[in-house]
Amino acid sequence: MGDSSSRDRKVRGRKIRSDRSKKKRRKAKKQAKKQRASNGAATGGGSGNGTDPSTLTSPEEIAPDPFVETDAVTAVRDRITGWLEAGQPVHLIGPTGCGKTALALSAAAERGRPVVWLNGDEAVGTAELVGTHSGGERYEERDQFVSGVSKTTEVVRERWVDNPLSVAVKEGATLVYNEFSRSDPAAHNVLLSVLEEGVLERPGKHGEDRTIDVHPEFRLLVTSNDVEYAGVHEQQDALLDRFVGVHVDYHDAETEREIVAAHVDAPEETVERVVDATRTLRDELDVVVGTRAAITAAEGLTVFAADADEVDDELLADVFTDVLAPKLAGEDDEIDDLRETITDAL
Repeated sequence: MGDSSSRDRKVRGRKIRSDRSKKKRRKAKKQAKKQRASNGAATGGGSGNGTDPSTLTSPEEIAPDPFVETDAVTAVRDRITGWLEAGQPVHLIGPTGCGKTALALSAAAERGRPVVWLNGDEAVGTAELVGTHSGGERYEERDQFVSGVSKTTEVVRERWVDNPLSVAVKEGATLVYNEFSRSDPAAHNVLLSVLEEGVLERPGKHGEDRTIDVHPEFRLLVTSNDVEYAGVHEQQDALLDRFVGVHVDYHDAETEREIVAAHVDAPEETVERVVDATRTLRDELDVVVGTRAAITAAEGLTVFAADADEVDDELLADVFTDVLAPKLAGEDDEIDDLRETITDAL
């Protein structure tokens, strides 16, 4: 239980609290965004040059909501936006669940330029970055040059579809490439000419528009987990030398409390207990215990406890065991050991 001083705590003049009306507005905004994307897909999207405009998102729509700003968070974001303003591609590196993606999206939105989103994984290759041929377009040409004689020719033309990198380069958008290091490094060879020469080559594209001159407002912002995480590839030095790296770590306790309170409609005392437990377990456990885990635990406690008085150490241990169990192989003895370690830590 927090004392009276902790209950009166304020962060940058705002008491940590939940606001149901704000949460409802955020939910409605997200549903409207999904509906617009769905309508675009239903109507086929696209334009004459094969660019799908749904890959371009306005800065207002891409900005994370809620996004908690404390002095520490703002300072890191200002470093990111400063490097982007200087024309430098930025590589955000840090542990999973520490808020890299939210920081990247907030920084991209601050530029006031359209944003293109890309999520990295093993399936991302050059075509997924640049574009590819997608079927063909069939049409007829009718020739009636000679009176009374009609000639019809059926023409099949390959249809080229640009993917995120091409769209961002042409439109001067900010490309936010999440989980950059989970993609095969070979797919990123195409980035070298973009960053060094200001030209994008589109393999498989024919004709004069095989290359694109990079728009002067194009910026690249990528995020990666630390190298010790599973599924992370070491990227080529020639490419990494062209980035500036900003390391992002877990936030301070005050910021974590405000982040959890912004996401979960829970009593302040519950938020404090969850964040305190999260920070304790982060030091005691071998698994990653990020701010995302704290949010999930707080959401669970709003269901399992009617009020803050019902949140005891046993319930906390049960909730955190469930939240962190997916990080293990799933054997019963491992889960039991996890539960015991969490109980001892709390």
